Amino acid sequence: MLQRLRISLVFMIIAYATGFSQIDTLLLDTNTIIVGEVKSMTRGVLTIETNYSDSDFTIEWLKIKKIYTQSVFLTSLTDGSRIVGSLKSSEDNTLIITNREGVIEREVQIPEIVFLQPLNKGFWSRLDAAVDFGISFTKANNLKQFTFGTNLKYTEDKWSALINANMLRSSQDNAEDIRREDASFVFNYFLPKDWYLSPQVSLLSNTEQLLDLRTIVSMGIGNYIVNTNKMYWGVLTGLSYNNEQFSNDAQDRSSLEGIIGTELNMFDIEDLSIITRLITYPSLSESGRWRVDWNFDMKYDLPLDFYVKTGITLNYDNQPTAGASDSDYYWKLAFGWEW
Repeated sequence: MLQRLRISLVFMIIAYATGFSQIDTLLLDTNTIIVGEVKSMTRGVLTIETNYSDSDFTIEWLKIKKIYTQSVFLTSLTDGSRIVGSLKSSEDNTLIITNREGVIEREVQIPEIVFLQPLNKGFWSRLDAAVDFGISFTKANNLKQFTFGTNLKYTEDKWSALINANMLRSSQDNAEDIRREDASFVFNYFLPKDWYLSPQVSLLSNTEQLLDLRTIVSMGIGNYIVNTNKMYWGVLTGLSYNNEQFSNDAQDRSSLEGIIGTELNMFDIEDLSIITRLITYPSLSESGRWRVDWNFDMKYDLPLDFYVKTGITLNYDNQPTAGASDSDYYWKLAFGWEW
């Protein structure tokens, strides 16, 4: 009991001192105190920068007992609320979120917080980026394959924007070259209770389905049914307009489609994370036609923000253009870096 009182006293003294130095303070469940600058908390892991280490510390969020910040954060809760303010633990470990005017917005428990993004550092602090690539060679048939992928994500108080792109090039003796590119722009506007609006634009080109270009413009509304420090699971529905241009003599094709989708992201598996998305497009203007886009990615984090990733992507169309395959899929193993 006495030791607990001493630790609380030390924590309060440090927390008081930080009011003049813009320093954030953590008390861990091991009674270790860390003083520094909280950079973010996502997927159940908090990152803090300190003056006494060349590299940032990463700490499991649920292993933090108390936290005091001078920084202002965008805070997301398990009930879907998004609150802007600083954090301060009370004596009973309740977290008090105080807005920029000093008014208490909410009192929550640590497990209720699923995301922290600092807002007082400008553009670069809200930007996340990653890039990865893979190369393979096989002597037997002179197979050469190259893959490249990248994504950029920017987060604001009420919205986020994501751009991603992937490319595959493959060639071998006695076979036609294989080419595939896809890219998308996703804008999410966050609503109360974990609802969100999601206008999107996606592009796809591949040789297997004779697609010079498939352009999809869509508007969806989604909800995160599960949103915790271990995983999130969401569903999406809406409408899309699909325009297709082919590499054979087939005429361009346009259709109005529905959207039924789901996404599962599990990230509390040590350094491993798994994400899978499934979207079906039942056509509303072409009788009996439906399409499916599915992908599964597994990523293992390495030191210094490097990672290795493997995954599979599938596109299926039950009514492809004449001479084209009804499906196109590829598996990749890539090495990358994220910022």
